[in-house]
Amino acid sequence: MLLCALVGLLLLFSCLDVWYFLRGVVVVVQAWFQPPVWDVLAEQSVAGRVLPHDLDYMGHMNNARYLRECDFARFHHYMRNGIFKALRTLKATMVVGASTIRYRRSLAFGEAFDLRTRIVAWDDKSFYVEQRFVSQGDGFISAVMLCRQNVLRSNPESILQLLCKRKVECPDYPEDLQHWISFISASSQALRAQSGLEDKTGAQEDKDK
Repeated sequence: MLLCALVGLLLLFSCLDVWYFLRGVVVVVQAWFQPPVWDVLAEQSVAGRVLPHDLDYMGHMNNARYLRECDFARFHHYMRNGIFKALRTLKATMVVGASTIRYRRSLAFGEAFDLRTRIVAWDDKSFYVEQRFVSQGDGFISAVMLCRQNVLRSNPESILQLLCKRKVECPDYPEDLQHWISFISASSQALRAQSGLEDKTGAQEDKDK
């Protein structure tokens, strides 16, 4: 019986990233028991530390771990500000449509950091989210990520209307965000041209991401 259980666990860990799903559950449960954040646009922060399983061959946090930590920080963010709840009410969901991360200084083994998440702006189908890795030692921004969260089967305006019970005006787009959105648009057009797809087909493809 014990042997079967061990074999089952081995197969499970071989086929799935079990720790990712367990961590996700822990993050959601922790956020559930924390006070709600009524300001949807408010910045939220979660603390982290570079552990042995985060390291690469250079002895600092590996590139992929930054994106993984951003995932969990967004889970926490959307739980506390009510966006996940609004998505369930509207029978909608969100997926990552694009992301770009800039590494400014590596995070060393054992280094503590704050991961700060905020919604910067939105359009008719996506939220634009900024996430910053800030060293607790000296306040240096070690990395910054921009993420486009595409809303499926609804839109950002409906979500915000449900949460705030009023129309929420979108903040002005920062200059760096405008450039990033232009880059995404140019990339989509170039890829559609290379694929020989019509504009209509390509637009539908991007919409479904």
